Amino acid sequence: MQSLEKYMLPCLNKKLFGVECMGCGIQRSISLIFQGDFIAAFKMYPAIYTLILLFGFVALNFYKKFDFSYKIIVALGIINVIIILTSFVIKTFYI
Repeated sequence: MQSLEKYMLPCLNKKLFGVECMGCGIQRSISLIFQGDFIAAFKMYPAIYTLILLFGFVALNFYKKFDFSYKIIVALGIINVIIILTSFVIKTFYI
């Protein structure tokens, strides 16, 4: 998987302004999941597993409709936004 890292897109925000964006780390986190390093993937991008759950549920809901699926998707979206914002603030101001 080491060769996969040379094909990853650089963060334009980080290159231009020197500040990480809210999505920094998601590509490396996915790469770490494929390598089997699940804890490092979480440390790299804490919202990775809830995002996978959200996209998986949306894809499943596309093929089979569930009751209350809209509420579940909105709840998962809110949880993801909270995790992403919290990790961004911690990464930016406290680390």
